[in-house]
Amino acid sequence: MKATTDLFKGRHYEREIIILCVRWYLRFKLSLRDLVEMMAERGVHIAHTTILRWVQRFAPEFVKRWNRFARPAGRSWRADETYVKLRGRWVYLYRAVDRDGHTVDFRLSEHRDVRAAKAFFRKALRTQGRAPESITLDGYAASHRAVRELPGEDQRWKRTRLRSSKYLNNRIEADHRNVKARLGPMLGFKSLANAATTIAGIELIHRIRKGQFALGGLRVHGQSAPGIWNAVLSA
Repeated sequence: MKATTDLFKGRHYEREIIILCVRWYLRFKLSLRDLVEMMAERGVHIAHTTILRWVQRFAPEFVKRWNRFARPAGRSWRADETYVKLRGRWVYLYRAVDRDGHTVDFRLSEHRDVRAAKAFFRKALRTQGRAPESITLDGYAASHRAVRELPGEDQRWKRTRLRSSKYLNNRIEADHRNVKARLGPMLGFKSLANAATTIAGIELIHRIRKGQFALGGLRVHGQSAPGIWNAVLSA
């Protein structure tokens, strides 16, 4: 992993400005032009396309650096899919949280079928490093079939119980709203890759707000957000 100084080397703006713009764009309900105007009032003049490039370039790096301090999610998952607009059409955002509302993982897919559901659960298993004790789904048949077939591919799924409960899945549906509220002002995406990168950044911010990172070793208690971010990225 690159040193923080190398990560921002050659950029025309200071790293604090880049981190601030990316962090604010991922966190708040702002368009790129809203953020350009806000920075201009602070004497910093940036093109909206520059901020967009920063998000695509640095969001994956920020996710990797924060993930070093990630706490594992619980072992009772609530999984569901929602919709994201891509070039005027809908694609599918698979997501899961645990019983306490902590994010397990996400995956963006052009399809909503058994293959897409399996790909999501495989990704979640890689992220968490262990299979859940239970997965709660809504009534969508393809996702149920995917979970039933997973033990045939990987023994780690053997003890995972499959449940169907609309009531228990209210937690994941409420969590969708928090992510989608940020996506609204972005007015859709032009490519699946760019959408996945941006959503990964949004999910990171969402996890930070939920307290899903163990930062005790960095001694950042009581520090402001910029100080915490600098500590994490530099660690």
